[in-house]
Amino acid sequence: QSYCHRLQHDMYFLTSTSQLNEQVVDKIVLQLNRVYPQILTNEEAEKFRNPKASLHTRLSDLLKHLQKKGDRHCQEFYRALQINAEQLFNDLPSRKILKTPDPTEIDTDKEQYMLNERGPVFFLACFSVAAGLALFWYCCNSETQVIGRARRILGFSPIIIGRHVRNICMLYLEDMSRN
Repeated sequence: QSYCHRLQHDMYFLTSTSQLNEQVVDKIVLQLNRVYPQILTNEEAEKFRNPKASLHTRLSDLLKHLQKKGDRHCQEFYRALQINAEQLFNDLPSRKILKTPDPTEIDTDKEQYMLNERGPVFFLACFSVAAGLALFWYCCNSETQVIGRARRILGFSPIIIGRHVRNICMLYLEDMSRN
């Protein structure tokens, strides 16, 4: 949805609410006038800050003027509104439409839960099996002659590898060294 359409949708809400007071409208107009890219010229800014006209008229004229200028100008208005009146910006009808969930959209929180339902124990078990298979393949490869070093590593690892698994690996390494 373009910013011009959003502004048209939000126009009644912005002009009818009493939350947009003169100070906030003046800050928005000044920001649109002074911040790069300059959205309002000096003459336009003076016109929309004229205290002789009512706030409702000035705001309505400003919003219509921005809609005529294009999408970029409307986007800058929304940015200025967010900076100067964040609570009002969050309460805009177009923001509420954007926040409503799309029924066809995937709920990432639910999807994340479904992927992680097994927990850290499952991950550690899978990692341990993969590490064990890699070590086994490395030690059984006939091209590598590191059985002596592997034996020392396995001998000093009673904390990492369980006692029964270590004994089986040590027996296998002794058999491999005899052959």
